[in-house]
Amino acid sequence: MSASLKLKELAKKEVLLASGHRMCAGCGAAVVVKMVLLAANKPVVACSPTGCLEVTTGISDFTSWKIPWIHSAFENAAATISGVETMYRALKKKGKTDQDIAFIVFAGDGGTYDIGFQSLSGAMERGHDMLYICYDNGAYMNTGIQRSGATPFGAATTTTPAGEVIPGKTQHRKNITHIMAAHDIPYVAQASPSHHVDLMRKVQKALAIKGPKFLNIISPCNRGWRSKTDDAITLSRMAVDTCFWPLFEIENGRTRLTHTPREKKPVIDFLKPQGRFGHFFKKDNEWMVEKIQEYVDRQWDMLTAADVSIAEKNETLGHA
Repeated sequence: MSASLKLKELAKKEVLLASGHRMCAGCGAAVVVKMVLLAANKPVVACSPTGCLEVTTGISDFTSWKIPWIHSAFENAAATISGVETMYRALKKKGKTDQDIAFIVFAGDGGTYDIGFQSLSGAMERGHDMLYICYDNGAYMNTGIQRSGATPFGAATTTTPAGEVIPGKTQHRKNITHIMAAHDIPYVAQASPSHHVDLMRKVQKALAIKGPKFLNIISPCNRGWRSKTDDAITLSRMAVDTCFWPLFEIENGRTRLTHTPREKKPVIDFLKPQGRFGHFFKKDNEWMVEKIQEYVDRQWDMLTAADVSIAEKNETLGHA
């Protein structure tokens, strides 16, 4: 089946995240969740820890979720869904159900990189058949735009304000995608809503694989990024084109780039539209742009060196 035909079929499916939720105009998370649920080709049971997505889609007696959905505490979404998945396996073993169900976590970076990391690591190590999706907006946006382990170097947040004392966050972001790959799980990937076919294919691929899977998806937040309300897709695409957010997958330990920019753009093109990096362009702060560019280049070089498809191509051409 061709990608275009597949997309036409997906476009006819019901959107399982109802309108009327309280997410901010232009929020990347809403786009990500809709794409994931459209791509899912089996019934889904989902769980979300406390965070932007949870507080905006489950208000009092009302919900935007048209699927079974559980709100867990900030720190234990992976433990919650692994418990549900275990119950499901028990019911199948007893012959009480034969339905094929997918179990998915939708969590922000605060509930993934930091507060929820312990339960996430445990669920991955135990081997539960689940897909954990992090919608990564790079800070604790719901509670006031505080820095998280996902916050990029130099970004100004309420707990790392750029000023005379510190120039924003002084550390680089945690490489959670490779940390998950280090758990030796079957499938890990990064995706972006700007490259929707790539994202949906990764969701479908992950759901077809038994065992624990992890998908990290960039999710622009115009409130925290201090950007325009209509530029989530534009910024997502720029993150990919500058290799700030490379698209790749690691399947059974084998790394493969799923998109290579025709022209690798300088990271400054991604930084400029965002107010959280505004201080980068003040006098004597050129070193900050150079530092983050050096980091992006180093990460990209490591990925291309690990890409098995590049290695196989070089071997075929006699360049090994």
